[in-house]
Order: sequence, then structure tokens, then C-alpha cells
Amino acid sequence: MEKRRAVVPESRIARHIAFVRGHKVMLDQDLAVLYGVSTTRLNEQVRRNSERFPSDFMFQLTSEEVEHLRSQFATSSWRHGGRRFLPLAFTEQGVAMLSGVLKGRRAVLVNVEIMRTFVKL
Repeated sequence: MEKRRAVVPESRIARHIAFVRGHKVMLDQDLAVLYGVSTTRLNEQVRRNSERFPSDFMFQLTSEEVEHLRSQFATSSWRHGGRRFLPLAFTEQGVAMLSGVLKGRRAVLVNVEIMRTFVKL
């Protein structure tokens, strides 16, 4: 069996998975980087397809949650400064739904890698 080459290494994905409100989540800004799109573009697609993202798939973080994550991941790069809106957090189901609203081969390949990582964690 041929070994597959990941588009994005599992370790890179895993370091962006956080635990918030009892869910494993990834933030919009981190997902945008992995998918190769801007955070604005990712969030535009989510807004245009809001019926696909109920509250158990995606939710907006509070200021307190952002501060907690910032302190928890002090060594990670946080690009929250300058944002007009608090980050969106996507659960595993929300990330899976992103593959339906973000088009392109990279989106599909990255989504598969993220799903595999979520399952392993």
C-alpha cells in the first residue's frame, strides 16, 4: 500500500485544535491559513451559507474565551489584534461542513487531513 503524503502535516493541524465549551474546535483564522484563503473569505462563505452552521457546528468566542486561549497557547501566533469581530470556533462537524462551502482541490485535501487529526485526538 502506498503511503499518502499529507497536504498539511498532522502536527501542524493538531496544535491549532483547542477545547472550548466542551468541544474540540479550530478557529477561523487558523482554518483560513490551512485552507490557503483569507479569514475574511472563509467567514464570508460561512455567512453566505449560515444554515449549514448551527450553533453546535460553529460559534463566536467571547472576549474571555479569546483571552483564555491566548494565555493557553502563549507560544502560538495569534492574529487577533486588529480584528473587528471575535473569532469563530468550528467544531469537528463545522469543519466538515466547510468542505461544502470552500471550493477547490486544496480545500478538499486539507479537510480530509483535518478530519483525520480530529479523530486521532
